[in-house]
Amino acid sequence: MRRGVIGSDVARALEIVRNGGLVGLPTETVYGLAADASQKEAVAKVFTVKGRPNNHPLIVHVSTLDVARTWSSQWTHSAELLGSTYWPGPLSIIVQKSSVVLNEVTGGHQTVAVRVPGHELALELLQQFGGGLAAPSANKFGKVSPTTAQHVLHDLGDGVDYILDGGPCRVGVESTIVDCSLELPLVLRPGGITSEAIESLVALDNSDSGVSRAPGMLMAHYAPLCEVVLVAKMQDAEGLVGEANSKHRILDASIDPTSFASAMYSLLRQCDLDGIQRLFVVQPAPIGIGLAIRDRLTKAAHGSKNRSR
Repeated sequence: MRRGVIGSDVARALEIVRNGGLVGLPTETVYGLAADASQKEAVAKVFTVKGRPNNHPLIVHVSTLDVARTWSSQWTHSAELLGSTYWPGPLSIIVQKSSVVLNEVTGGHQTVAVRVPGHELALELLQQFGGGLAAPSANKFGKVSPTTAQHVLHDLGDGVDYILDGGPCRVGVESTIVDCSLELPLVLRPGGITSEAIESLVALDNSDSGVSRAPGMLMAHYAPLCEVVLVAKMQDAEGLVGEANSKHRILDASIDPTSFASAMYSLLRQCDLDGIQRLFVVQPAPIGIGLAIRDRLTKAAHGSKNRSR
């Protein structure tokens, strides 16, 4: 069977994951690299293809809240409240793992992140599969996340057995991660479900432990090839452009943060395709989806600076 093929055949994707293969999985956030979370060899392939450190935990995608509960030994009230409210959707919930969860999936942690994605094709595959699919973003580790099937093919080629084409991702940034294994839940990564929305349901711990027990918590991540420079307003960008002796571009995330979020990774990728050397981005206000945008751009900027040193 030829690998690295794009299509919409759920039956073919189902056969592949059941046999320990890898599938590019469309979700509303970004495309995932999906493997049967109960097969050690399949999970190991995910880390190998992505070039991902083995201690970096994976999110397990499931079809329903009922299935999600089976992956936890202690399903908390906060997990129940958030899952019943925001699933299917761009929210990952961390809970104490059950005995069925492989250590390879959790990076050795005693907790596991679970999510019910809000995408028709993903849910169709998950409902037919019945179990959990470990599915980090379908790109090389630390690089710009994929939001189309073509992005997955470009990044991973024949490293993935089949890519389900679900069109461009609606949200465009990775899921919000909330640690519900704690007495007071903690938002570890901002995303499509805002912190304000979560706090309307549960009291949150607003501290930051600094422990990387969830995906996307490294300082350098989501990085394009070009240097990313973050500014507060358009005048700042225009002033810096006058000093730049390189091919540059300016993007303004402050005008319409929701639309920018859905297009952000495609815009970063296009800068690399166009040979842009320095990208100036006007940041959105730190509220709502703006928090997720700022988080991803800060890490992209950090990664590009590290690479240029």
